[in-house]
Amino acid sequence: MVEIKWLYELLLLLYSFSLIGFMIDFIHTNRKAVRIAFWLLSMVWVIQTVFFFYHVFSEKSFPVATVIDGLYFYSWILIGLSLIIYQLYSIRSIVLFINGFAYVLMLMYMTAHADTQFPGGTIQFAQEMLIAHITLALISYGLFTIGFFLSCMYYIQYDLLKKKQGFQWMSRFGDLQTLDKLSFKINRIGVPVFLIAIILGIVWAYVSHWPFIWLDMKTIGSIVVLVMYIIYLFMRVLGYRGKGIALYNIISFLVLLINFFLSSTLSNFHY
Repeated sequence: MVEIKWLYELLLLLYSFSLIGFMIDFIHTNRKAVRIAFWLLSMVWVIQTVFFFYHVFSEKSFPVATVIDGLYFYSWILIGLSLIIYQLYSIRSIVLFINGFAYVLMLMYMTAHADTQFPGGTIQFAQEMLIAHITLALISYGLFTIGFFLSCMYYIQYDLLKKKQGFQWMSRFGDLQTLDKLSFKINRIGVPVFLIAIILGIVWAYVSHWPFIWLDMKTIGSIVVLVMYIIYLFMRVLGYRGKGIALYNIISFLVLLINFFLSSTLSNFHY
């Protein structure tokens, strides 16, 4: 049972990082990220296939007898088809959408089968979802923090250049173009990680039976922060550059800080 639990955790981990890679490529074409995402997704499908045939031979039945079992088979079919689409066509966006949907199906299946798949039942599953949620959220906060400082450096150096001041130490900041690109690359990783963290947090809340999750201040604040950063990415992809986009990134991070410190004190189940 413990070995199966580890395999499910590995499957979820690989799936999460695969989705992050596809989202990074969707935001701005990145062949390395999408190639890694494809191989991670292939590993997910292989693990799912092993589970599928194990269930067929151990239970002596095709695992579609119930709606919950059907979710697993449904997600397995979707992943397999998306891998075929990826290989035959160049429409990488549809692969992201298909697997985002399949990811939700897999989480629903794992949540419903927490009692049988995890030694500690739903309590153990909820605790592990919470750990994954917090870890990914803090990683995204770290990335957003780096993006914030890069935008601050851009904003300060931009003003100094306009005023023709501070030339003696301005070179330590790096050139404006590098600061702008690096800030975008960091946030491009941070947004998908934060999105997965929110999804896992929602799963944890439902497994833990918190019916008021959508009315919680930290949840509302996190969604606001996510939307602000998504808007930043869209603005950046659409060609916005310079002082204005740097200022928007700074404001987005300040909203994140408010959500982290203030909303946590008003939350019913966040620390």
